[in-house]
Amino acid sequence: MSGGKLKKEDKNVILKKVWAFLGRYRLLLVLSIAFSGITAFLTLYIPVLFGNMIDDAAGKGKVDFKGIASYSVQILIFIIVTALMTWIMNAINNRLAYRTVRDIRSRAIRQIVKLPLSYLDSHSTGDIVSRVIADADQFSDGLLLGLTQLFSGLMTIIFTLVFMLMKSIPITLIIVVMTPVTFVIARFIATRSYKKFWDQSIIRGEQTSLVNEMISGEDVVRAFGYEKISSDRFREINLRLQDCSEKALFFSSLTNPSTRAVNSVIYAFVALIGAFMILGGHLTVGGLTVLLTYANQYMKPFNDISSVITELQNALACAGRIFEIIETPAETETGRLEPAETKGVVAIKDVAFSYDKSSKLIEDFNLDVKSGMRVAIVGPTGCGKTTFINLLMRFYDVDRGSISIDGVNLKEMTRHALRRKFGMVLQDTWLMHSTVRENIAFGKPDATDEEIIAAAKEAKSYSFIKKMPEGLDTIIEEDDLSQGEKQLLCITRVMLIHPDILILDEATSSIDTRTEMLIQSAFDKLMKGHTSFIVAHRLKTIINADVIVVMKDGRIIETGNHEELMKKGGFYYDLYNAQFDGIQR
Repeated sequence: MSGGKLKKEDKNVILKKVWAFLGRYRLLLVLSIAFSGITAFLTLYIPVLFGNMIDDAAGKGKVDFKGIASYSVQILIFIIVTALMTWIMNAINNRLAYRTVRDIRSRAIRQIVKLPLSYLDSHSTGDIVSRVIADADQFSDGLLLGLTQLFSGLMTIIFTLVFMLMKSIPITLIIVVMTPVTFVIARFIATRSYKKFWDQSIIRGEQTSLVNEMISGEDVVRAFGYEKISSDRFREINLRLQDCSEKALFFSSLTNPSTRAVNSVIYAFVALIGAFMILGGHLTVGGLTVLLTYANQYMKPFNDISSVITELQNALACAGRIFEIIETPAETETGRLEPAETKGVVAIKDVAFSYDKSSKLIEDFNLDVKSGMRVAIVGPTGCGKTTFINLLMRFYDVDRGSISIDGVNLKEMTRHALRRKFGMVLQDTWLMHSTVRENIAFGKPDATDEEIIAAAKEAKSYSFIKKMPEGLDTIIEEDDLSQGEKQLLCITRVMLIHPDILILDEATSSIDTRTEMLIQSAFDKLMKGHTSFIVAHRLKTIINADVIVVMKDGRIIETGNHEELMKKGGFYYDLYNAQFDGIQR
């Protein structure tokens, strides 16, 4: 179910999936149906009392005041009880709908954190957010409307038929025979509105994605004068959303007036035939009044159900997009081993990998790393440095070859056990909207304040943390910290967990030179005795590395320490000199 083209079976499949979530609350569902039946019965019994009142008042000198008074009291009681039952029914439906949507949304979130990185890389953040938030809200509204009106409508139809048959079988048959016309009209409209509602939800996700991109990159947008282009892009998407929404609403709005027109014709037939039956003595005035009321009551649920069905087209389309996430295969867990100790011996044998299988990226990658070794990975942009880190962390699996730690193939370990061995600081900082304490203790939630402060001092972040309004309890807002301060907090986070293997991917790129020197000394202390991988563009930061791996076009072209590579006068020599004096051989 991708794009916007859905087959008829897709709606049925989605409906079954929704019922699977609803089934968890069978008791609420049974109570909702029961109260719907009680409410429908009481609502339909009141016209019978009104009809009896009319018959008691019909005819000169035949007014039964005692009977009218009795019926009046009964009607008042039934109205109060019906209102109470309706309130209880609506409360049950609210709880049923919102709990179901809560479960679906929670399931989607749990699935997102298990999805392979390739899925998240190939789908915009805005679209995923739109599915979990906006589509879930749309589905919630449609489900609530369906629960509120669908059961009540069905019960009303059943009880109305029973009451009408008790009054007049011929008139009841006329109404029943003309009922299919309403279904034909509703079905005709529903089949055309579903496709439009599905397209609407897709375009809404596209719009959310664009808004997310423009707001998160507002400084870049303004710096490059992209405001008009971004506004034009939004306008184009907005016009498509408007067009799709108008068509969806146009088709859905046809349902009510179309079915009402049919109902008016049925009502006229009942009135005409009922008048002749009164003249023939086969029906009373009160009886005709009741039948006319029932004719409206009988057809009204069809109008409501038709409207509900149209609204459910939108709800099912939104649910379908959420279920796409839920049913996307999670990361496959091939391993079961959870080694307790790590020496940090890493062996990479004949590794090949590419994101696009039609275009090669890493080929014949071989590297042996001894315990405690500092390995720097350098090379031009796009040579595969960060891709190598992704493979090491098993964010992606190799296409060919193997990577092992302490002789154990990464695929034989659980991903959780593997990633607990690593501490990683990336060039792109990521912090939660939470306290400084929770951001630092992200990988060690049970850390004490003393441990957190010690790590902050090592990472040189404590100097600005203690100046914050609430210290470690300060909530981090988007613009509270500079990029360098954010990166220092990310470094502190790694300092706290003391990982077995350290990965630094341009970890000090946003930090000033003086602080970088201080951080480097902290890293030196942290890396002592631990295997470390350092991805760097600024080559002066990796001069002391035990081994420098020089990559180009996905291959290792040179290895050695700084002095050895400089003596070779090869590609590394050119890179190093180009950074410091502009010389490029």
